Amino acid sequence: MLTISGQQARRFILAKQGLIGAYRFAGKDGAYRYVRQAGCIQFDPVDVCGKNADLTLQSRVKGFKKTMLSDLLYKDRMLVDYFDKELSIWPTEDWPYFSPYRERSRAAGETFPGMGQLKEQALEYICEHGPVSSDTLPVDGEIFWHSTIHWSGNWHKDSKAARSVLEQLYTEGALIVHHKNGSRKFYDIAERYIPRELLTADDPCGDEAAHISWRMLRRIRAVGLLWNRNSPAFLGIELNAEKRRAALERLEAEGEVCPVRVEGLKPVFYCSSDDVGLLQSVIDESADIKPRMEFIAPLDPLLWDKALIRALWDYEYSWEIYTPPEKRRHGYYSLPILFGERFAGCIETAADRKKGVLTVKGLWWEPGVRQTKKLQAALDSTLRRFAAFNDCHTIDIIC
Repeated sequence: MLTISGQQARRFILAKQGLIGAYRFAGKDGAYRYVRQAGCIQFDPVDVCGKNADLTLQSRVKGFKKTMLSDLLYKDRMLVDYFDKELSIWPTEDWPYFSPYRERSRAAGETFPGMGQLKEQALEYICEHGPVSSDTLPVDGEIFWHSTIHWSGNWHKDSKAARSVLEQLYTEGALIVHHKNGSRKFYDIAERYIPRELLTADDPCGDEAAHISWRMLRRIRAVGLLWNRNSPAFLGIELNAEKRRAALERLEAEGEVCPVRVEGLKPVFYCSSDDVGLLQSVIDESADIKPRMEFIAPLDPLLWDKALIRALWDYEYSWEIYTPPEKRRHGYYSLPILFGERFAGCIETAADRKKGVLTVKGLWWEPGVRQTKKLQAALDSTLRRFAAFNDCHTIDIIC
């Protein structure tokens, strides 16, 4: 078992995620390669200075533009919107792995009176007329139903029948998101866009234990290092301590992961065996760790486990979008500032794309961060890139 220092752990995670040194990802191809590496990136519709998925990519992909992700999703069809770590975006090639959840959704949908008839009606209309939203599908009435995907919770609601049947068909895999107009989703028949060999493929895992192992390995690869403890990084996977331990033992026995000790921390960490070479380059000090500054998305894979961030970086971050204003430490939509191998602070910005102005509403530096010319130059450069990413040509600092 390798034993590494906390600094080596930090450097490895940042190098693995492409957040330190020269950019490893560039352009649309780089955006796709990063999503494949991460397995999934989380989607959130709120757009103050970019949506979460776009923010995740802009910090890693040189020259990233929002149209790149849209093209990968809705033109190239190399990525899909679906559930994984809550609402997520992941590679279309992974479609067969989620067949157990689609099957579970189909079985659960059959328990709702009238759902079968609604599905037939909706599919017939979409086959004839093309993509629809809940506002354009001519299905009237309401239906009392609950979510059929376990990771969406076991909540109940009264909902428009059109919305309910579209969400049901979507979770079953009969429909996919064709495109979005703002936050509104338009659905179309999945087989029109996803290759038949993927749609009809059997579950590659075969059983629940193998499926859990596959998904845990995916999350480990996304973060770089994860520990053997209850972690939000495993959200969406049906886990308890016993299942988690069994999956890690299986992955280690199969040579998929390597255990790692981090000095000063009790839990055992795991990294993908494919990343041992990168970890060794960090240990040997041959890895590229040239510092750069990035603004990090609120639901970024780097931040999936905030307890891990506290343990390794001694940094506290809370996404305060749902926090009452009087209780916020920072801003409504503040982003952590990564500078080199440390979290230097956080920043709150808002983009007015009609006026082309990016407003800096708040800037908070961590204790001990020196206000040097190097820091200011990095901030100025990062703000210019961030403004361009948000289609803004002017930066207004009001804090």
